[in-house]
Order: sequence, then structure tokens, then C-alpha cells
Amino acid sequence: MSVCVIGSLNLDIVCRVAELPRPGETVAGLGVERLPGGKGANQAVAAALCGASTRLIGAVGPDEAGAIMVAAMQAAGVETDQVSQLASHPTGQAFIWVSAAGENSIVVAGGANLALTEAHWDISALAGCTVALAQLETPVAAIEALFAKAGLEGAIRILNAAPAIDEGRRLFASTDILIVNETELARYAGADTVPEVLDDIASAARRLISRPGQTIIVTLGKAGAIAVDSETLTLVEGRPAAVVDTTGAGDCFCGVLAARLSAGESLETAMIWANRAASLSTERLGAAPSMPTRIEIEAALGA
Repeated sequence: MSVCVIGSLNLDIVCRVAELPRPGETVAGLGVERLPGGKGANQAVAAALCGASTRLIGAVGPDEAGAIMVAAMQAAGVETDQVSQLASHPTGQAFIWVSAAGENSIVVAGGANLALTEAHWDISALAGCTVALAQLETPVAAIEALFAKAGLEGAIRILNAAPAIDEGRRLFASTDILIVNETELARYAGADTVPEVLDDIASAARRLISRPGQTIIVTLGKAGAIAVDSETLTLVEGRPAAVVDTTGAGDCFCGVLAARLSAGESLETAMIWANRAASLSTERLGAAPSMPTRIEIEAALGA
């Protein structure tokens, strides 16, 4: 099983606070850590720790943050030969506040991630990729180019359309599985409010279907996740968790889903794995460091 992830690498500066600051408010920090993150890196780590042979396409700068990020990916078992070092751009960074309740606020400075183009990878290195996974912290044009490559013929193309940007719609028609959370769903579906009733969520999700055979997955936090196509609906219920930090939970879901699909699992089974893994990730601080291993996920599924 082989997963190719195109996406961002950010060094996360994580500050724990009792409560998230309101506009204009200063609050005392309870501790600061530098941790590997970025949606691409998070999802690649999640896929690799779940057992998939995983290669990451991305970019870093010629700085300490870039060296930290590449080393962290390699330590997690992610292939980094397609991560480019760009001389004229700094490594991306994210500044994250995490409250005692596990909620977060995040500001991202994209840096080298925003300069990624198709010139930065070798398509021949991606031969055998069975699942291609992308998010929207790197340029849409780069993702578009990768999804169109003949070398990925037959691969399942997954787009986690986050953060929600209008330009991301360009990728919908070339995507086999589109993953959004409830807030992103509302924006892309043109809803005035975030849908809360299951039927309303499913109806809004079906408005995002761009071609026959496409599946839309909506992650619902502690309520689980649903998948819809033009005719069917699959619901995977949530798992109670002792939440410490929700940062990266959605990325965990996407990476584990890709790993299980690359192993030949059904969509429903892959969603069960992904949902359980995401709940485990919320019980730890950080993004990439919170991703569970396959053994941990199997133990949680058995319980």
C-alpha cells in the first residue's frame, strides 16, 4: 500500500492557555512548545504510522525549522525525497493557542509552502501510488498538476478541502473523495448557517458532488463522520475522548483513511479506523506528535 501526500510542512509554535484570548485581550501562557505540523506533514505522519508506505511532496526553507521538519518526517517513517528546500523562502510556521478545554486558534505563515509548484517533484518517484492525498495549504495549481499526472492513473484522489478557500473548488471535479468538516461544508455549499441535523448535513454534502461516482465525507467532531454519494449515506459514530488538544484531529482522520484505503479496505471500514484514530489524537498535545500508531488504533478498535 502506497500513499502520496502533497501538502504543507509547518513548524508549530504551541502555547497553552487557560482560555483563548478575545480580541484585544492579553492572557498568560502556561507553556510553549515547538512541534512539527502543517496539514501535509500531519496527514503523511498519520498515514505512515498507520502502516502505509508514505511519500510527502512539499517545500521547506534553508533554516532550522526546515531541518526540524524533515527530520521529524523521517523519524515517523515518511519518505522525504520529494520535499524541496527553497533558498529564497522560509519554512512555514503556525502559531497555535490551545485552551484548557482543548480548543484552539491558529495563525499560519505559509512561507515555502506557498511557493510549491510541479517543478519541485519527480513524477517517476510516485510510481505505484495507490492513494493521492492533498489539502489547501499549498497552491491549488500544484495540486491540480499532480492530480492530472498520468503517473497517478488509477490512484484514488482525496482532497481535504481545508482551509476553505473558493479557489479550492477547481479541484472538486478531479477528486474521488472530498473531505470537509461542518464549517467548511457550510461555506462550500453556500449555506447561511452550519447544518446540524443529519439530513441537512447530507443534503448540503450532496450539493458538492461534481461528477458521478464521487463521495463526500463530512467529519462531525465528537459525533463521528458521514459519507454520501448520490444515493447512499454511511454514518460512523464518534468515540468518547478525554480531549487535550483538537489540533490535527481532522488531519489524522484524512491520513488514516488514505492508509486504510491504500490497503484495500472498504470506505466504511477505512472511516471507522480514521474516526477512532482521530479521537485518539485529541487526547495528546500537538499535531503530528499526536498521531497514533496502527497498534494503538487496533487496540482502541478492539476495546
